[in-house]
Amino acid sequence: MTPIDVIGSQPGRVLRIIAGSALIAWGLRRGDRGGRAVAVAGVVPLTAGAVDACLLGPLVGGPLRGKEFRAQRARKRLAPAS
Repeated sequence: MTPIDVIGSQPGRVLRIIAGSALIAWGLRRGDRGGRAVAVAGVVPLTAGAVDACLLGPLVGGPLRGKEFRAQRARKRLAPAS
């Protein structure tokens, strides 16, 4: 299993939500301009996890939707080697 498979998996989805929430909380707690920037950046993984989007999917030739990404990766792993 490659790192992109982990990111696109269901546990990866939960991890994206947790990481995004943590970035938002940390950034808001910091309170300065840099903290606000971190909080805004945390919205990206939080939203991607919440809507089940794998933002790195298109970079590796896969779909953006998490469910479709996981199905495509599973088909590739199960395909016979030629």
